[in-house]
Amino acid sequence: MTQPPESNNTLDTSGLYCPEPIMMMHNRVREMAPGQVLEIIATDPATTRDVPKFCTFLGHELIDQREEEGTWRYYIRLASSGQ
Repeated sequence: MTQPPESNNTLDTSGLYCPEPIMMMHNRVREMAPGQVLEIIATDPATTRDVPKFCTFLGHELIDQREEEGTWRYYIRLASSGQ
């Protein structure tokens, strides 16, 4: 497996279920600069649907997604426009 992308910030939503991980992502993204990379750690399988939709809706780029033993890691590059 390839190395994960470098991230500027990590958000661990382990143990939380929809909609909490996405709500926390919204808050964290507001604190970050455009172009930065956010790593999200999640245990809710619904994030496999919700994180890509979040990115598509807000214009962020999902640059990597991986799963290991029931834990998902997502790496998103924040949109360069003021989202």
